[in-house]
Amino acid sequence: MDTPITGRSIIISSGRCGSTLLSDLIAEEPDTLSAQEFFMSVAPWARSAEVITGAEYWDVLSSPKAELSTLFRIGLPPKELHYPSTGRWGDRMTELPRILAITLSKVSDDPDALFDELARRVPDFPEQSVARHHQDFLDLLAVLTGKKRWVERSGGSSHVAPYLLRGFPEAKIVYLTRDWEPTAKSMSRHSSFQLIQLRVEFLGRCGLDPFRVQPGQEVPADMEQFLPHRLTADALRERGQDLRRYLGLCAFMAAQAEQALADEKPAHLLTMRYEELVADPVAELGRLGRFLDFDHPETWAEQVADRVVDPSRARQPVG
Repeated sequence: MDTPITGRSIIISSGRCGSTLLSDLIAEEPDTLSAQEFFMSVAPWARSAEVITGAEYWDVLSSPKAELSTLFRIGLPPKELHYPSTGRWGDRMTELPRILAITLSKVSDDPDALFDELARRVPDFPEQSVARHHQDFLDLLAVLTGKKRWVERSGGSSHVAPYLLRGFPEAKIVYLTRDWEPTAKSMSRHSSFQLIQLRVEFLGRCGLDPFRVQPGQEVPADMEQFLPHRLTADALRERGQDLRRYLGLCAFMAAQAEQALADEKPAHLLTMRYEELVADPVAELGRLGRFLDFDHPETWAEQVADRVVDPSRARQPVG
């Protein structure tokens, strides 16, 4: 697809390390689409090398995400959910198309109308790899929202860093990290990360993804309560009480991201630490803006820097 897109960038992080804040600040740059939670909403990543049609690709984008539907069912939707309660799916959120939950709702005051426009265009994409579909989709979303570049950011994208780096070899990569202990504490209070940790532990225990268990596959008796149709809000919250689980998740995600960065060696890489962003936001945001080729990076940095707050003095945990 021929587009006037001048820049494609991806923020890789464990999540709960300031990445949501960074996305919201990037959204203030007038020529940049800040695409939030897109890559972690599309699945399965095992199909990323497959060649599929535009219609098949749209079938995935417009379908509910099983993990999100589970969180809606038990009354623990993620804090980043931005879809309006008055929207078309407002009274049936377990059926909400995955790209409406956050991605489209963060870039449009009328996400349903934007969804309808994409529904007319995306099925006409040519038969191509899933990664190329992703790029064409983000390019199209940038064009439809009047932007000339895009920056995608998904919490927990360290988990899929190998696929991102292989699928987007020319993209600019921002690798954002934060000390593990505060990251783990924030994860332990967040339903999406409680669910991510549960899936990682489930895979480690019995080699099965709880969302992909097939008839006849045996699940340990003590893990059956965590299958999606049995999971309860209390059971998920209880898992947040053991910080060691989330320190382990931080280690797992960091290892995946750093190994992928070593193996794939992106052509354009910027590393950032959340602690340094908090200590000197103007300088760190200016460095980011220059890396992303913003037209006026220093001006943007100065305009948004006051929104970077030391979490030790803030009421809410950083995202």
